[in-house]
Amino acid sequence: MTQTAETLFTEGIDRYKAGEGPDTLIPVFKDICERAPKNSPAWTCLAWLYLLDNKAAQACKAAQKSVKLNPHDAQSRVNLAIAMLESNQKGVRQHIDMAQQLIMVSAELRDEVKDNLEEGLSRKADWDSLKRVKAWLFED
Repeated sequence: MTQTAETLFTEGIDRYKAGEGPDTLIPVFKDICERAPKNSPAWTCLAWLYLLDNKAAQACKAAQKSVKLNPHDAQSRVNLAIAMLESNQKGVRQHIDMAQQLIMVSAELRDEVKDNLEEGLSRKADWDSLKRVKAWLFED
């Protein structure tokens, strides 16, 4: 029996939460994105995994796709900003500004993004681009 993209996504998230790394999860999320190319959360996760794996160019492409599919997703904007910083691209500020607007509207969303950034630092403590984005979003 073949698994649906939704089932694979749920399992992939569970595996990530259990501590599995990007080396084994990137192929899973690439498969999900191929099966369900309009699944914005899958593209967001793929971008994050690429960022954790120091693959800024691939992360940027996945994050751009995610933002295109759902321009009002704060985590997609955060991922794109980090990927752009890591690949020395211009235009980061507009994504930071949009993410700030989105997280100001919802305390739940704000907490989710903040938790994701903390989790990213727990996996990759020397992640300077993430630290910059976190400071822009959460430190006055």
